[in-house]
Amino acid sequence: MIDEPRGRRARPWTLLAAVALAGAAAAAMTAHAQEGVQGDDTIFGGSIEAGREKSATCAACHGIDGNSVNPLWPSLAGQHPGYIYNQLQAYKNGERQDPGMVGFAQSMSDQDMRDVAAYFSSQTLTPKGADPELVQLGEDIYRAGVPERGIPACIACHGPAGNGNYLASYPRIAGQHAAYMLNTMREYAAGTRRSDAKYNQMMRNIASQLLEDELRAVVNYAQGLQRQ
Repeated sequence: MIDEPRGRRARPWTLLAAVALAGAAAAAMTAHAQEGVQGDDTIFGGSIEAGREKSATCAACHGIDGNSVNPLWPSLAGQHPGYIYNQLQAYKNGERQDPGMVGFAQSMSDQDMRDVAAYFSSQTLTPKGADPELVQLGEDIYRAGVPERGIPACIACHGPAGNGNYLASYPRIAGQHAAYMLNTMREYAAGTRRSDAKYNQMMRNIASQLLEDELRAVVNYAQGLQRQ
């Protein structure tokens, strides 16, 4: 696990880019702020207990507690409820395509989505490790981007510990399966995933500029980060 970012310090231009992206995130917070109250049994307008029952079908791929066994399927444990909800909506309205998920999403009501999101977000993610040989390059890209090619740092939106930004619907990526993230980045690069439309195609623009070894390194680094 990677408890804290290490290695070279972010370049000045990267910090300026981070500030600019942070401003965009602040605007997104206003437009996409989560609704509902957060309490012992209610998150984002959804019920944890109701979500526990409704998540039985989801558990086949994502795990009973949201920790998927297959690294090609994302772990949902501890993910921001608003992000889970938004992705289910994206599958339902066609913004995201997946033969299995589209069918599930189309059968779910708005409240079903909120309940399932509340349940999985309340679960604890199982920490994962990272390949030491890929950590340095991954950390460099995550913290400082690739300045010579104008690629911004991941830290600007996903944070130093990979916790994302729940108000802006930037997902937690710390501890997520590297294999799943790599496929996701490839989908963005190919333009087959378009769920970043509201963010000016940010992920598609970044993923399409990164080389394969850079993609592998940065998702490996994110997998090794420990959520806080």
